[in-house]
Amino acid sequence: MPLVSVVMGSKSDAPLMQPALDMLQQLGVEYEVSVTSAHRTPDRARDYAQGAAKRGIEVIIAGAGAAAALPGVLASWTPLPVIGVPLPSSELKGIDSLYSIVQMPGGVPVACMAIGSAGARNAACFAAAILALKHPAIKEAYEKYRKHLTVL
Repeated sequence: MPLVSVVMGSKSDAPLMQPALDMLQQLGVEYEVSVTSAHRTPDRARDYAQGAAKRGIEVIIAGAGAAAALPGVLASWTPLPVIGVPLPSSELKGIDSLYSIVQMPGGVPVACMAIGSAGARNAACFAAAILALKHPAIKEAYEKYRKHLTVL
């Protein structure tokens, strides 16, 4: 059963979000992937967020570019942790996305990672760190990964 939901606003975001999927797979974290837009399919985004916990999802990773509303919209509809990944999809190269995600109003938090693929990879690591609090196998895999980083 998937524990992490990786959501992106457009199919064109998939290459930038692939590092998140690769990292989740490396750590043995089951995930699901969805494409839904805060602007083009807002009802689907709402339904997706509201139903995530019922599907067993414990963390949502949301990649979004330009206005980057998706992470905040999802966070507004679920109490689950949402990790935002700003994507460089506009002339501003992701700075607009970063500001949109990091400037959430008080009471509706979204964790914000770095812009682009590095942020996607870190989002998966952060999701694993959250899940490690409850899931011993993920904790072990994440600790092993972190230990490997110290010998590089």
